[in-house]
Amino acid sequence: MRVQLAQQAKTILGQSDLVMITERVDDVALLIGQMVKMGFVEVLDRHLPRHWKQRQLSWGWTAVIWLAYILTEGDHRKVTVAAYIKGMQHTLSHLSGQRIEPLDFSDDRLGHLLTHFSKAKYWHAIEQDLNACSIEVYALSQDVIRCDATTVSGAHDVADGGLVQFGHSKDDPTRPQIKVMMGALDPLGMPLATDVLSGERADDGLSIPIIKRIEAGLSPGELLFVGDCKMSAFATRAYMAGRQHGYLAPLPLTGGTVEAMAQWIDEGIAQDRDGALTPIMRVNPCGQEVLVAQGYELERPCDLAVSATHWSERVLVVRSPVHAAQQAVGLEKRLVHAEHKLAALTPARGRGKRQLTDEVTLVEAIARVLQEQRVEGLLTVAWERQVEQQTHYVGRGRGSAQRAQQVREHIRYHITRIAREEDTIATLTARFGWKAFVTNATQQRLSLADAVLCYRNAYRIERIFNRLKSRVHIAPLFVTRDDQIEGLTYLLTLGVRVLTVMEFVLRRSLQNEQTHLPGLHPENGKKMTNTPTAERILKAFLEVSLSILQTATGEEIRRWLTPLSALQQAILSRLGLATALYQQLEIQNSGN
Repeated sequence: MRVQLAQQAKTILGQSDLVMITERVDDVALLIGQMVKMGFVEVLDRHLPRHWKQRQLSWGWTAVIWLAYILTEGDHRKVTVAAYIKGMQHTLSHLSGQRIEPLDFSDDRLGHLLTHFSKAKYWHAIEQDLNACSIEVYALSQDVIRCDATTVSGAHDVADGGLVQFGHSKDDPTRPQIKVMMGALDPLGMPLATDVLSGERADDGLSIPIIKRIEAGLSPGELLFVGDCKMSAFATRAYMAGRQHGYLAPLPLTGGTVEAMAQWIDEGIAQDRDGALTPIMRVNPCGQEVLVAQGYELERPCDLAVSATHWSERVLVVRSPVHAAQQAVGLEKRLVHAEHKLAALTPARGRGKRQLTDEVTLVEAIARVLQEQRVEGLLTVAWERQVEQQTHYVGRGRGSAQRAQQVREHIRYHITRIAREEDTIATLTARFGWKAFVTNATQQRLSLADAVLCYRNAYRIERIFNRLKSRVHIAPLFVTRDDQIEGLTYLLTLGVRVLTVMEFVLRRSLQNEQTHLPGLHPENGKKMTNTPTAERILKAFLEVSLSILQTATGEEIRRWLTPLSALQQAILSRLGLATALYQQLEIQNSGN
């Protein structure tokens, strides 16, 4: 922003033409400093090839500055970046130590960057290098890895063999989509490996390629992979067991598990009567220890004949009281809905009230309602055949004693009673809340309680998907070519990586020192927290501006930076970033 100074100020400063330039720095310096510390520039420059006609700015700095824009503005469109760079040239030039021009961020140049990201030989090497760098710099634990997939929908044309395809989606089934498979490091939820796949692909079988890339990039050792029921496919479990890795996943109610689960639940109910189930406790936010589950475990041998792989796994049969209560509430709603629909099948006689005159039709309607509400065998329905007789004169005209008469019968079927099978319902309710998990980890490494609590931290990888969709706004995708879609997805996962690492490091610092940060909640000035989110951290740097006083010829006279608050300085310090990251912007640089 350029503002011509008042004539009085010009006279005081002894200049006839002065220009004031103001740039909103905000969280840009923090983000760039964080990415530089995580090794983004060096790693990207090491693996992305330069073109012989490429401008001076490297791919590493191009990606870092573009990511800073995306994380700040929540906009991944290429067409808007050059205009943003034009208004931030002084700040970005100082932070990068080189001259930044809008031409460095043209649509074509950013498209070339995404094409490089889309190539597996470059992206896989970048992931491995960044993983090693982050784990070393931040001393991250690398014991538990979570694997899961999500979908991203878009208004794209569907082409044979393309990435964007119709498939099962929780977001918008009416739109085509891509599938994003990811492995993330616990407990911070940092993406370690990402695959972009066509939208119609099933989740089964997607874990093994991710696992191979993760184990290749981490230090040798036994890892524990945690996933949903798609990761519990037998071939996937056999691969992890063969590689001496641990796994933890729930079993889907398909195949032979259906029959086995019925027996496991019977055993669990029997142990519950005897008080033999193992209680699993957790401390709630109020500091109280509460029961979250109870269960038992059994052991069974496994073998894969094709590869001659043999191992032993534990089956953890667990009942959650909360899940059981939710299932009971759902059953009650279905029973009530079924009762109302059944009663509506045979309304009282009246104008517009259609009556059922055929018993077969009534039986079919009752069966259909019970099936739709999934309450077969839980309700007993009784009905009766009602016949109403009416006498009419034969033919037209007024009746008389000599005229012939006939009797007409009107038949209807009426439901007389809808009763609940209370004993059957009670038996079914006792079987609610049970779930079976499988793991090959030993009890010493992963007890029954540890396994249940570990699985319940699945929200950590879901937060990655949430940030991918809400913070960096991957949807809708503003690119159409497959290589651009793939490259952009990988780029945005780097942005999520920055947010998760920054959040984890700050939380760990606060919790290690048993202290709290004030001022992160403007709506409540007295509130203090030791679990700040990345979004709150970035928001704390709003209203940080750089002002530059120049002559008409571009010669700098002075720079001013909004003074950093105590909160901002504390955040920088705990992230291992010096306040000089911002203060350097006040240093005059005639080259800019």
